[in-house]
Amino acid sequence: MINVTKTYLPPFEEYQEYIKGIWERNQLTNNGPLVRELEKQIQDFLGVKHCLFVSNGTIAIQIALKVLNITKEVITTPFSYCATSHSVVWEGCKPVFADILTSDLCIDPQKVEEAITADTQAILATHVYGNPCEIYELQRIADKHNIKLIYDAAHAFGVNVDGKSLLSFGDISTCSFHATKVFHTIEGGAILTNNDDYAWLIDRYRSFGHIGDEYLTIGINGKNSEFHAAMGLVNLPKVGEIIQARKEIFEIYDSILNWEKLGRPELRLATEKNYAYYPIFLESEKVLLRVKAALGEHQIVPRRYFYPSLSTLKFVTEESNCPISDDFALRALALPLYYDLAHDDARRIAEIVNQHL
Repeated sequence: MINVTKTYLPPFEEYQEYIKGIWERNQLTNNGPLVRELEKQIQDFLGVKHCLFVSNGTIAIQIALKVLNITKEVITTPFSYCATSHSVVWEGCKPVFADILTSDLCIDPQKVEEAITADTQAILATHVYGNPCEIYELQRIADKHNIKLIYDAAHAFGVNVDGKSLLSFGDISTCSFHATKVFHTIEGGAILTNNDDYAWLIDRYRSFGHIGDEYLTIGINGKNSEFHAAMGLVNLPKVGEIIQARKEIFEIYDSILNWEKLGRPELRLATEKNYAYYPIFLESEKVLLRVKAALGEHQIVPRRYFYPSLSTLKFVTEESNCPISDDFALRALALPLYYDLAHDDARRIAEIVNQHL
């Protein structure tokens, strides 16, 4: 079976060394030394001022909304994983969907500006497949209208734009460190910001709002454990190696797939990619289903990603007009891509796709 992704596991002995230390200290959670060390190393790796390690990427978005005091309308993308829009609704805010660009499938800044009302408090944009949003234009819009800018950067760890980490843009960026990601901590996520006040409040919110016996604010349990931090500490030095291995598979697909009958996202910025996903766009949903079934006959499991368009989920929004997202969601397919996918298998996958276009 070749799945769309496969978790990278480091040498067991390296992870075991960290586990021995946890046993000796007998501190498993509550902001232990490995959590603090991982946060510091990520800050240095990304060039951001604050990294707050949390239990997953979804709670990261929820805490970001809470920290920025967002209670009304949030303009967001319909082309993302459901955690993006679910977090908005879960926090009692109203998601307002702005359609996407056909070039890179990220949120369209023009549609964002058109959607702004007196109740708009924030933009929540996703770097789709790790492909950067129009970060400078979105920042201009946020500044002009005095609203907050949050990035769902779940796919963007290791991506750089103009020599800076993509996670350093906006008021807050959130990231997922789920086991399927380029960099993972088994389960986990992070909230990244260069604002000292936000960082202090994030730290309180993720740990019930108190320090010792002093209760300072409301809070929730968004902490993560020493075991998860240990996995992150082992994996972080290997990110470059992991990205390079994924790049090689990426280039195999690039060289074999029939681009006369397929589409893919464009990169418009000076971007260093992390090769997080390999999406292709088929001519129609009918063709997508045919290709997906053909791959399945060979025990190859791609993923419809993202599907469905979030603008079609009636429990998220009562009405929405996002024809571009609705269309691409029917035609987008992510091919298998992971660290040790055999190059011969990548060639075989590409050839099967071509045979059924």
